[in-house]
Amino acid sequence: MNIYIGQDKFDMAESAARMAADRIRKAIADRGEARIIVATGASQFEFLEALVKEPGIDWSKVTGFHLDEYIGLPVSHKASFRGYMRERFVAKTPQPMKAFNEVNGEAEDLQAEIDRLEKLIRVSPIDVACVGIGENGHLAFNDPPADFNTERAYIVVDLDEKCRKQQVGEGWFASFDEVPKQAFSMTIKQIMWSKAIVCTCPDERKAEAVKGAVEGPVTNILPSSILQMHADCTMFLDPPAALLLNK
Repeated sequence: MNIYIGQDKFDMAESAARMAADRIRKAIADRGEARIIVATGASQFEFLEALVKEPGIDWSKVTGFHLDEYIGLPVSHKASFRGYMRERFVAKTPQPMKAFNEVNGEAEDLQAEIDRLEKLIRVSPIDVACVGIGENGHLAFNDPPADFNTERAYIVVDLDEKCRKQQVGEGWFASFDEVPKQAFSMTIKQIMWSKAIVCTCPDERKAEAVKGAVEGPVTNILPSSILQMHADCTMFLDPPAALLLNK
């Protein structure tokens, strides 16, 4: 794992966007298309804004996937990740993307939705996964103890208390009881199968999770620690997020 500590969260985001854009442009040059994963949440605001401004990307040759979505949450809700992606990413690319494959949290048949997504994402490898980590160290919505073994592309997960409290703290829900208890999540292995991973993580409230992910043992009790095992992963931090690092 490589670490980049920006001067502030804007420098961090712009640097992460440059790396992700380089991988996208290279994939298009090499194969005529790029396949990417993008994350949601407050930690990704500046990164996504910077990514869509990167020059020289033919977005009509880019297929995207997102990591997760609450089960049963309407797309009109401000916490919906489908709504987030449409507003903050898909609508902002200079030209329409080749495809953006949403996770439908309102699907009536959960297993059928998992099968649909798996069929789409397994067409060919992901060139770059743009992810963040949670206050509890989760990767996507794989809360501890995360399933490191399943080879499915997506699974249904139970959200733990710390994760649900984070969603309230970030302002997505008015109260803890409003936060759904389950979600679809891309799996750990599916994320790790990406050719490159760009992990963007600002804010002091993530500092403890960052320290564990970077310096601690690889354990499903802190799921993002698995990123240490990826051959091409860079974590982009701002100074508050890097506050507890020793190295």
